[in-house]
Amino acid sequence: MRVALLANLKKNAPTWPGISPDRWDDLDSEETIEAIIRALEAGGHEVTFLEGDVTLYDNLRRLRPDICFNICEGHYGDAREAQVPAILEMLRIPYTGSQVLTLALALDKPMTKRVLTYHSLPTPDFQVFERLDEELEHAMRFPLFVKPSREGTGMGISADSIVHDISELRAQLRRLFERYNQPVLVERFIEGREITVGIVGNLARPVAWRIPEDENAPRISKGLHFFPPLEVDMSAYPAEEAGIYTSRIKVEMAHDFHYLCPAPLSREQVEDLTWLAAAVFRVTGCLDVARVDFRLDAHEGNKPYILEVNPLPGLNPGYSDLCIEAAVEGWSYEKLINEILNLAAERYGLI
Repeated sequence: MRVALLANLKKNAPTWPGISPDRWDDLDSEETIEAIIRALEAGGHEVTFLEGDVTLYDNLRRLRPDICFNICEGHYGDAREAQVPAILEMLRIPYTGSQVLTLALALDKPMTKRVLTYHSLPTPDFQVFERLDEELEHAMRFPLFVKPSREGTGMGISADSIVHDISELRAQLRRLFERYNQPVLVERFIEGREITVGIVGNLARPVAWRIPEDENAPRISKGLHFFPPLEVDMSAYPAEEAGIYTSRIKVEMAHDFHYLCPAPLSREQVEDLTWLAAAVFRVTGCLDVARVDFRLDAHEGNKPYILEVNPLPGLNPGYSDLCIEAAVEGWSYEKLINEILNLAAERYGLI
């Protein structure tokens, strides 16, 4: 097939005086793009890279690919990851991964948590702040965790994200308001292990964005493949990272990533995590590929809490969680990338 690889390269990102140094941390490197191109070509496809910016519409009309492999993060707006899929749907061009509504939803962490809460899926109690002087709700108890509402790659996450009293909360809110100019998510801090579960596949159709109300109903995950859970080995990082998966770890230490995969978990724990991951995949409408992040509460018998879902997980072959998990299971990078493409192609009736 003629495949257009759509992405936003860090080197092509716009810049301006006073730009936040982490503004484009979630964009892709040339290393990642080159690796995906080689993988798709190894699968027998003709591949063209297109930058996912304002030139994309005209370039797609000229190229008319059979399908697009989309990993665009976008540059502007609170639904920026959904912009390229919207263009593709307008042009009626097939593409990999989740669609417009899912990508807009998942980028907005508070809205995602509202959906999870509606479906009684375990996620930490939370409050969204739009102003510095808003009162903390009575149900919220310290310590709390503070992060931007609409950023990825750990942006805005540091040891200071854990706050223990009102003065620390106000200070961190002020920092994030000034740096990111967006609402701030404050949630109960879950002390414990951090686990991520990677998924490829699609639930057997037709699928509604809900889970059965009957707790005794069979756990529905047909059509999904779960990779071995990966645990971030926080003991291998400096103490100043405070035992959390910070932006510094994700960006500055990406090539020196410490992890345990498969994570040392019991069979029952793995079953619970994969079921919860499948439920999140379902209620947020994910397609083809996703990654679901958890914390296991050390004070509640390692009860899993859902932190977020990423329907555009990183695909760097050297350090991205999903790629590591696939490799541990014995999948080559080429198999992973072409499986994502084939899942999408099958949905559109191309194969």
